Amino acid sequence: MQETLFLTDKLKTILPKIKEFLVNEIYPLETSEHLTGKFSKVAKILDQKRELVRAAGLWGLQHTEEEGGLGLTLCEFGQVSELLATTPFGHYTFHCQAPDIGNMELIGKYASQEIKDRFLHPLIEGKIRSCFAMTEPEFAGSNPVNLGTTAVRDGDHYIVNGHKWFTSSADGAAFAVVMAVTNPDAAPHKRSSQIIVPTDTPGFKLVRNISIMGEPSDHWSSHAEVTFENCRVPVTNLIAAEGMGFMLAQERLGPGRIHHCMRWIGTSERAFDLMCKRAASRDMGDGTFLGEKQIVQFWIAESRAEIDAARLMVLRTADNIDKFGAAAVRNQISEIKFFCAKIMLDVIDRAIQVHGALGITDDTLLSFWYRHERAARIYDGADEVHKSALARSILAGYGLETKRR
Repeated sequence: MQETLFLTDKLKTILPKIKEFLVNEIYPLETSEHLTGKFSKVAKILDQKRELVRAAGLWGLQHTEEEGGLGLTLCEFGQVSELLATTPFGHYTFHCQAPDIGNMELIGKYASQEIKDRFLHPLIEGKIRSCFAMTEPEFAGSNPVNLGTTAVRDGDHYIVNGHKWFTSSADGAAFAVVMAVTNPDAAPHKRSSQIIVPTDTPGFKLVRNISIMGEPSDHWSSHAEVTFENCRVPVTNLIAAEGMGFMLAQERLGPGRIHHCMRWIGTSERAFDLMCKRAASRDMGDGTFLGEKQIVQFWIAESRAEIDAARLMVLRTADNIDKFGAAAVRNQISEIKFFCAKIMLDVIDRAIQVHGALGITDDTLLSFWYRHERAARIYDGADEVHKSALARSILAGYGLETKRR
């Protein structure tokens, strides 16, 4: 259900085109064969669809006009992201998938021209893919200040050593944006930096694609464990300056959470649609339909209200980021993260319940999303971290200064 309050003239033109493309070209690919197992199988087909996206003038919609995009605001692109998320293959086909989109934004804003020429431009064109390596198995992932990976200066190079996991899309990526400690004696938030490490650098090793609820997958749809053993990269691969790693991570996650939340809303909408269709068509055998049952009606009503509320919250936040910057609305960013993740998972769960046994099979999209989206309440900071941070900020306004324990 499109929110007309934020519907601009640009969106009125492109959203119908995107919807038509998804219905005709992408939805038919949502078969059990493509929703399970190796992503590389369906990627071959999606890469052909990508050429159709280019031909339709819909490639890289998130980019500035100088980079070949449409110069959409964050609020505008959020609505594009919602529509693309109605299918697991939407973002990849339109080349605005995570983690590439975050890396493109980060490099475009903070990296040197040398880095842009070597890494950003091929990434924008879709010639290569990238990954982002921050989370480490030895440390709590919701606290990016604690890192064991180091980048030690050796003349004109850094020597990178460390162990990362959930380095999403590392399988087949051309380079990793690595968060590593460069200034161990500095204040906690000034110790790390972000450095580009090409994946063909000696010492870079993809240990495994981590199995997520039974599916390791590969290609873009992978979450890898990787190690860096004396990886030597030039100092010019540094993004921005030393000690800015934490700031860059926060800068990346502000718009990134808009992307995530609008994607979750799009997924919720598709699950809601499937639930309603099932409720309206499932004959209970006694002359009544499933949708006539009051509990199912409650689920439908609650889902509709929650999705609509979530959308307005996210678009308000996106609009405020466009106007005032992410730092000014950090409370709203935390709020939408845990709110939207829970709503999506609740809607998916209700939709599965309405489908009965069919809902847990791979004959529908629901089991795919149930497996792969449960992590929404964990990555980019666990829900509990965001709730605690939001509460502390609110209580500070009432004069209560809380401390982390």
